[in-house]
Amino acid sequence: MVFLLLLGALGCFAQPKYEIRAVWLTTIGGIDWPSTYAHDGMGIAAQQRQLTTMLDQLKALNVNTVLLQTRVRATTIYPSDIEPWDGCMSGKPGKSPGYDPLQFAIDECHRRGMELHAWVVTIPVGKWNTYGCKQLRTRYGRLIRRIGEEGYMDPESPTTAYYIADICEEITKKYDIDGIHLDYIRYPETWKGSKRTQYITNIVQAIHDKVKLYKPWVKLSCSPIGKYDDLSRYRSNGWNARSRVGQDAQEWLHNGLMDQLYPMMYFAGNNFYPFAIDWKEFDYGRQVVSGLGVYMLHPRERNWSLDEIKRQLNVTRQIGIGHCYFRAKFLLDNVKGVYDYAALHDRYPALVPPMTWASTNVPEAPQQLQVERAAQGDKLNWSGAYDRSNGPYLLYNIYASEQYPVDITKAENLLATRFLWTHTSIQRTNDKARLYYAVTAVDRYGNESSAKQEESASGNMTSVNSFLANDGRTLKTGLEANGSQLLVCTLQGQVVYTTDCQQQINIAALPDGMYELKNIIRKKTTRRVGFFMVKK
Repeated sequence: MVFLLLLGALGCFAQPKYEIRAVWLTTIGGIDWPSTYAHDGMGIAAQQRQLTTMLDQLKALNVNTVLLQTRVRATTIYPSDIEPWDGCMSGKPGKSPGYDPLQFAIDECHRRGMELHAWVVTIPVGKWNTYGCKQLRTRYGRLIRRIGEEGYMDPESPTTAYYIADICEEITKKYDIDGIHLDYIRYPETWKGSKRTQYITNIVQAIHDKVKLYKPWVKLSCSPIGKYDDLSRYRSNGWNARSRVGQDAQEWLHNGLMDQLYPMMYFAGNNFYPFAIDWKEFDYGRQVVSGLGVYMLHPRERNWSLDEIKRQLNVTRQIGIGHCYFRAKFLLDNVKGVYDYAALHDRYPALVPPMTWASTNVPEAPQQLQVERAAQGDKLNWSGAYDRSNGPYLLYNIYASEQYPVDITKAENLLATRFLWTHTSIQRTNDKARLYYAVTAVDRYGNESSAKQEESASGNMTSVNSFLANDGRTLKTGLEANGSQLLVCTLQGQVVYTTDCQQQINIAALPDGMYELKNIIRKKTTRRVGFFMVKK
């Protein structure tokens, strides 16, 4: 643990190609967005400008996932057939702002290559006499429990499971979302009596079945309490997900009911790091994203030092889990320089890891990548790929490098992610080094195709058709054994492996990456056999 903390402070970890980088964007009371109400066209435009500005700032941080609060307190920010409008958009509960904020947010996130997950607040329904709670009490009187001044759906009633599942089904069917994110899927902490995990699991099961029936690629996630349970050496001090509020979140991953977890780890020191490791150790091959309490930096909160967030970011990267900021305003306001540090920490884009437990069907690569170079920049055109899974539409990742062929295993070569179109322009000037390009197709599960390199990089470059076939363990050289030697080199020219010339060579020990195979044909004379990519 001390070693991890020291490394975390140093921030010495490589930029991964795959990592979830997310943010909670809160709409209740407009505390993140919107800061103004929409009564007319000008009001709509103001709200939309504010959101697009925020998304541009998040995109500049290489955030790839936005969790947008969609069901607020038995109210919504979209035209629902089940529940009324929340007042955060128009200023009046039950009144439309004159447009569909959820659809607008989805379109703008997708335009920027980011995922949009609909954040659904489940059990709490607001103050007892607020609009949403009153509407729900009128329809389902016995379903709503009063605790103090707040109303809650009864987690032990089967109607709660059906009702919330219907909300999630409506969102999934009507919108091209990338995920459903469940908040407060637990007992209220002030609930009197025992708290049985099975009742909460029943709600999760009902939601899972509805969502996955229509769109199995939509990720189902939740935000459990930041400590799953007591650990052997570290106590949760009475505040944990499983024993305290009935959230059996690790088991939901184990049983396939959840694709991702975003534990709310708004703690410091040994209340954070051992529990982060515990979440990772029990992820069952799915995705865990640490919720980071950047709001704790504010002087009116805990007045944390920025060093605490730096350590948390670096340690979570070291143990292989993503990060999610709570919440957007504190991040974008750059409290104590957190935005500036996040920009350094995530200086290259990253892809959301694929849902390999749901699908392993890899799409075909794009075809006929053409690059037209001009004084103003480079124009790319390619033909669409074929999705063998017959699922939803494909997206594209664009890579660029000064080296040919482009190594698509490196995060620093990612130019655009989840791109919607089959053409683009790259603004560049003649004084910059020439870039070479590659494009891959990616399906909605996150499975990525092999790369289509540009058709002709230069006269002395080997054609992309000479890429050598391999399965990550054995490489087919296309050569006969003749007593000569083969060299495996990095694209920077470093020799990493030497062997006798033969039809097949063992490459199992090579790490993922792009390589060049050379043949020594005379003393000190080599010729290029071809390029190959290792991707295990």
